[in-house]
Amino acid sequence: MRTNQKGAPHSSVHTMINFDAYKILLDTPTSCDKYPAKQHARNVARRLGASRGLIFLSGEPTINLRDSDQSQPFRQRRYFYYLSGVDEPDCSLTYDIEQDLLTLYVPDFDLHRAIWMGPTISLEDAQDRYDVDRVQYHASLKHELQVWLDKREQSSELYLLHKSERPETLPKDLPVDLNTLAPAMNAARGIKDEYEIRMIRKANEVSGLAHRKILESIRSFSNESQIEGSFLNTCISHGARNQAYNIIAASGPNAAVLHYGRNNETLHKKPLVCLDAGAEWNCYASDVTRTFPLAGEWPSEYVRDIYKLVERMQEETIRRIGKGVRYRALHDLAHDIAIEGLLALGVLKGASHEVRESGASKVFFPHGLGHHVGLEVHDVAEGEIMAFGGGVTRPNWACGYLSPCTLLAPLLEEGMVVTVEPGLYFSPLALDNARKQPYAKYIDFDVAEKYVHIGGVRIEDDILVTATGYENLTTAPKGDKMLAVIRGSA
Repeated sequence: MRTNQKGAPHSSVHTMINFDAYKILLDTPTSCDKYPAKQHARNVARRLGASRGLIFLSGEPTINLRDSDQSQPFRQRRYFYYLSGVDEPDCSLTYDIEQDLLTLYVPDFDLHRAIWMGPTISLEDAQDRYDVDRVQYHASLKHELQVWLDKREQSSELYLLHKSERPETLPKDLPVDLNTLAPAMNAARGIKDEYEIRMIRKANEVSGLAHRKILESIRSFSNESQIEGSFLNTCISHGARNQAYNIIAASGPNAAVLHYGRNNETLHKKPLVCLDAGAEWNCYASDVTRTFPLAGEWPSEYVRDIYKLVERMQEETIRRIGKGVRYRALHDLAHDIAIEGLLALGVLKGASHEVRESGASKVFFPHGLGHHVGLEVHDVAEGEIMAFGGGVTRPNWACGYLSPCTLLAPLLEEGMVVTVEPGLYFSPLALDNARKQPYAKYIDFDVAEKYVHIGGVRIEDDILVTATGYENLTTAPKGDKMLAVIRGSA
C-alpha cells in the first residue's frame, strides 16, 4: 500500500491489460484517498430523516486581527469540514438532499491576492481533490440559491447551523430550520468511519513519537518550556503542524491544575511532570497524557503509589470497553477504584460506600473519565449534554466538552473513539474548600497534605470501540515501558 503526500494510505485499483507481448498496468486511484464528504452528507441526511431540503454551511472566513493587517490563524469550522474535507478559508457548501448533490463554493479568483499570497484553489483542482459533485466560484452562490428557492416545495427545508450563517441573499421571510441540523451532525460525527479512524490513528502515531522523544531527553531538560518545544518540534518535523489543543507541561504542584498552560517553570526539585499533549492530523485530533518522573525511577513511594493507583483505574476501565457499555458505568468504576486505593493509603477514611455517596472522591478526581475524540479533541456525539465533574451540569466556560459520562449519553457503539483519562490530584485550593464541606469527615487532611508536592497524576489514551471490544490507538509509552525509555534501556 502506497502513501500519499499527507501520509494517508493510498488505495488503488489495478487493471492488467495484455496486448500481445505488452502488459500495461493501469493504476487508478479510488475514492479511498479522498475525504468521504459525500458519504458524510448522506449520513447527516439520514439522521435528519429528510428526503428533501437544502443544507447550507459556511467555512471559516479570513479574518484580520484587530487593528492589524495580519490575519488570524486559520482553523476550519469542524461541521463544515465534516461535510467537505476542505481545509481552506472562505469556502461554503450546499447539499441538496433530494438530488443527492453536494456543491462546494470556493473563493473567486483575485489577482492582487494571488500575487501576494498565491492563488486560491481553482475549480479544476478542487474537483479533483475533494469528494464533491460540483465546484463553483462563490459569485455563483446567489444565483444557485435563487434557483433552488424557485423550485422549492413547501416541505423542503433550508437547514442551517447558526442564524449568523444565513446567506444575505435569502428573503427575510423565508423560514429556515436552525434546530435539527446540529443534532443530526453530532450523531453522525459520533461514529467514525474507516477514513476518520485512520486520521486519528496517524495523529496518535505522531503524538507517540513526540512523547517518546521527551522521555528520551527529559534528564537533560531544566524547564517546562523545553518539554513544550520538544513536543512541537517532533510534531512539525513529522508533518503535524497543528496541535489538537494547547500543550500542558505541568511539573510538580502545577500538575494539580487541570488545564495548566504557562509551561515556563523550572523542573528543579520537581517529582514528576504531567504532559497532556496531542497532535492533529488532517483536522483530526489525538489526546494523550503521560505522567513521568525526571529520572528512570519514582522519586518516592508517595509518587509511585499514586501513579500505580491511576494506572489501575485506567487499565480496569479500558478492559471493560465494548459495544453496548454505558460509559458512565466506567466512570463510576474509576471512582470506586480510586476510593479503594485512597482508603488504603489513608487519604480517605470511613466506609467505602459512605465515601462514595458523600462525593469526597471528587476532591481528588474532579473530572469525567473521558470524552469523544474526532474533529474536535472534545468531540460531539448523539444526545450528550455539557457536563463537568462526571455529570453535573455547569456553565459552558466551566465544563468545556460534551461528556459521555452522563446517564443520558447513548451506549458505546462500534466506531466511537473515546478517551480514558483517570487522574488523581492534590490541589491546595480543592483541599481548603473540602475542609468546609460535609464530606470533610471522610478525608484525612494531614495525610492528604503529604501528597500536595506531587500535584497530580493523569494517564490518557484514545480508545476505539470495535465489533469485538476495543483497540487502543495510543502508542506513547507508559508505566514500566515509560520508565525504561527514560533510563535509556528501551
